[in-house]
Amino acid sequence: MPENPTFVLVHGAFANSFSYAPLQAELALLGHRSAAIDLPGHGFEATFPAAYQAPQDLTALAAEPGAIKGVTLADNVAHVIKALERAKRHGPTVLVGHSRGGITITAVTNARPDLVDHLVYVGAWCPVDLLVGDYYAQPEMAGTDQAAMAAALHGDPVALGLMRANFRTSSAATLAGLKKELAADLTDDEFRVFLNTFQPDENLDVGTEADRAQAATWGSVPRTYVRLADDASMPAAVQDRMIREADALTPGNPFTVRTLEGSHLHWLARPERAAALLAELAPA
Repeated sequence: MPENPTFVLVHGAFANSFSYAPLQAELALLGHRSAAIDLPGHGFEATFPAAYQAPQDLTALAAEPGAIKGVTLADNVAHVIKALERAKRHGPTVLVGHSRGGITITAVTNARPDLVDHLVYVGAWCPVDLLVGDYYAQPEMAGTDQAAMAAALHGDPVALGLMRANFRTSSAATLAGLKKELAADLTDDEFRVFLNTFQPDENLDVGTEADRAQAATWGSVPRTYVRLADDASMPAAVQDRMIREADALTPGNPFTVRTLEGSHLHWLARPERAAALLAELAPA
């Protein structure tokens, strides 16, 4: 790969470009260019209902509209493709996805493999044999506490046309469950800082069979999977399953696999090792 790639960073559910700021700082100090993308309805396009502020009005929060209603995976894909087209003018691109962002980067690379020089999943969804929702029924996900996230959800997703979470809940049990699943190895202060970068709304569309990894397109791009060894929300077992499925799909182009110790959010709050690992994908 030529020198000076641009790392294009795609966030996960309820997140935004803000969560990548510490990682971008580390990449910059290592001499690397990056662009963190806000998917449609995220970042400064997000809705923070007045009822979400303090004091909260939980009845109003369950009904107040959100700007992300109607946003689809296709919208996310088109948005990232536009960013990649711009970045590609300046050299090669490394497309990085975390968590739910893996769904987007998979669909992007299905559509435009020519825009991606290297594909990186960090504790991210890489749907190959199954739809994302179907992985939750598999034995590899048996150890997850799916009720922890469910406890934070608020309102009727069908009526709202979106998923809404109350990350500012006063429920100590809900907050403890979220910390255990997402950030057990962060301090309470670090965890609360992260919660305050989250937004309450997320879109509902996680794709169809057509958005799973496709051998002819997605499978032609060099790729790395960065396993998060202590991830409780997406256990190493399910990460390893998706790696195996992908390697079986394109045995001539398997994942390069690396591992970071830590939880689902640890690498973003304390990004030094992650930045050094990503930097290894670019020439010195």
